[in-house]
Amino acid sequence: MYEILAPAGNRECALAAVDAGADAIYLGYAAFSARAGAENFDLTALEEVVSYAHLFGVKVYVAMNTLVKDGELEEFLSSLVAVHNAGADAILLQDIFLGKYIHERYPGIVLHLSTQAGANNVPGALLAKQCGFSRVVLAREASLQEIKAVSAVIETEVFVQGALCTCLSGQCYLSSFAGGNSGNRGRCKQPCRKKYFYDDAAGGEFSYALSLSDLSVGERAKDLAAAGVYSFKIEGRMRRPEYVAAAVRYCRKIFAGGNAERELSDLKRTYNRGNYTKGLAFGQDKRLLSPLVQGHIGEKVGVLKVVNGKYYVESAFRPAKGDGFKILRQGKEVGGGTFLSSDKRGFFLASRARLRGGDGVFLTTDTALGARLLSVHRRYPLDVEVMAAANAPLAARGGGVERRSEFLLQPAKNSPLTAAELKDSFAKTDGMPFDVRVQVSLQGPCFAPKSLLNAFRRDFFAAVWKERTKNRNTRYEYTPAFFPFPAPMPKEKPKKLAVIGTDFTGIQADIYIFKPENYEDCDAYQFACGAGERFLYLPAFMSDGELKIVKENIGSFDGVYAEGTYGVLCAEKWGKKLFAGTGCNLTNACAVAAVAACGGYYALSKELNFAEQKPLAGENAFVLSAGDIKVMDLLYCPFGKKCSSCERRKFYTLTDEAGRKFPVRRYLAAGGCRFELYNCAPLCAPQDFANVLIDLSALPMPAAKGVAENYADREKLKKILPLSTAGHSRESVL
Repeated sequence: MYEILAPAGNRECALAAVDAGADAIYLGYAAFSARAGAENFDLTALEEVVSYAHLFGVKVYVAMNTLVKDGELEEFLSSLVAVHNAGADAILLQDIFLGKYIHERYPGIVLHLSTQAGANNVPGALLAKQCGFSRVVLAREASLQEIKAVSAVIETEVFVQGALCTCLSGQCYLSSFAGGNSGNRGRCKQPCRKKYFYDDAAGGEFSYALSLSDLSVGERAKDLAAAGVYSFKIEGRMRRPEYVAAAVRYCRKIFAGGNAERELSDLKRTYNRGNYTKGLAFGQDKRLLSPLVQGHIGEKVGVLKVVNGKYYVESAFRPAKGDGFKILRQGKEVGGGTFLSSDKRGFFLASRARLRGGDGVFLTTDTALGARLLSVHRRYPLDVEVMAAANAPLAARGGGVERRSEFLLQPAKNSPLTAAELKDSFAKTDGMPFDVRVQVSLQGPCFAPKSLLNAFRRDFFAAVWKERTKNRNTRYEYTPAFFPFPAPMPKEKPKKLAVIGTDFTGIQADIYIFKPENYEDCDAYQFACGAGERFLYLPAFMSDGELKIVKENIGSFDGVYAEGTYGVLCAEKWGKKLFAGTGCNLTNACAVAAVAACGGYYALSKELNFAEQKPLAGENAFVLSAGDIKVMDLLYCPFGKKCSSCERRKFYTLTDEAGRKFPVRRYLAAGGCRFELYNCAPLCAPQDFANVLIDLSALPMPAAKGVAENYADREKLKKILPLSTAGHSRESVL
């Protein structure tokens, strides 16, 4: 068994997905969707779509997968209950610990863990299961081996089509810190789709250096199914209905077998960012990066010729008025074109750009295709039995409903009702999506006015609709909840200093969080530090194989600093102290309470300002206050895996068109090279209400040492870090 899961950014997309044959759809609730730019749904629109989907047995999953701040908890929980009561089959959450609270309070609400939670290994899956989730949407970086292992633990959902985030699982802070719009809060401005260049040997020219091709696993979806994946997810809540319909039909054809070339062609014409990639589940391929093209380029339909000063394309495709084209030269977009006229061998284009013979012509708007894709409407097969007899009520049954009229059929003296007339009447569904097959039982001549017959038919079909789309969820009444805040840190107690880095020479701290340059060799004795506690930094992504290696070297550490929530179970299993890192995104009291119950330390989310952090800052709370701000984890090679010519530097620099420079750290894990992208300006935001966390991962010495010695002095920090930022310390991202 498997499920094809389609996106729905609005009502039209939802209907297109159902009509195209999707098994389930996912959509965003207006207030808390990670795609705030989509139209999303209020309760009225949601109930309408749920009814239509449920008529055909299609499930509806509602994304409420933004980070939820403390001041939003009441609204969020009341909205979540209302969404469930409206008939949602499951709700997607990013916050695994908030999910635990919801599951304990409302056990009948089905929870799916969003890909933004970054579940990528067995400990992460087990934690999700413990917290009440029935399914995890796996990180798009998970390998086939990891997918198989996690699928043996919990039901899995995997992306198979659509856009790819550059950052691990979309847990990106680049838009937040470099642009003021938080992706984790649904406001991503896609800075990864802008132009940059790396300072490596092959760099120096601006390109879409962070942009990835769209995902399309194609036939390899069957390998995912063999690995145990249940739900095959199409990305695209910001896309048009034509794209949704084409993507569903393509995926359906893949699983049905046979040649899917036509369906793939249809899909490319609705939206295609360039060369499709199989993604990272099967290893990085040559098409993963898309440095030359950004945006929809459609499907290639021919090569341009210049004939008597006119632009001509020899092609089997015959455009129509309204069709649109893009022109590419050596892989780069050079202009667009509109249809002028056709002849037997091709067609003429008009363009304002200076085009050349040999330029590639790509179809981006196919009006005929759009009409065709949206012309098919699903119908619910309904067998109806109509029974008529004089001096008796008119009766009808079907679809689990039986109705008798309030009026009696009269004996007919002239023009009695015929079986054909009754069939014709009940074949009319008044716009309802029923495919009716009518059987009539007529006993003797009888009669009723058409107005009564029509009114009875409408009431009957309305009752069938209500029965077939009935909300079968357990209803809950929301009551205001109490969220216990942690006891604040005693003012007389000295604050602790925790330092993240790879080199602690001359640095004094209470807690040292060691980031190895190679996780296959990460023994604590290899780094020099003071007498403080020693923690090993666990990145947001670690395969189960890598965790086995880490376990072998964890003995000399006092604890683990977990950038991913999977670290909670690792710490418990290994008998080590937990430090829940900023990557766990603790933004509310529910999440803090769950982590605090594990013992150890916790860092509050980088997305909160100081006013939002203060109520959550208990005795063991830390706040990132100075140093580097990690904004991305990259699990692919940004240089296209040119290992033979790789410089293998520890640090690179990524530069944007505004001249801003972003440090890029390289490190090694069992799976090969990994990269961390840091903000263009380090953090300078001293605070006095919590323990202090500073990140020195990308700062050179002696700046790193200066930050560690002066972390509480803003003026000195600004001298050490003249190009620094206060981040979100004073104001919220939004």
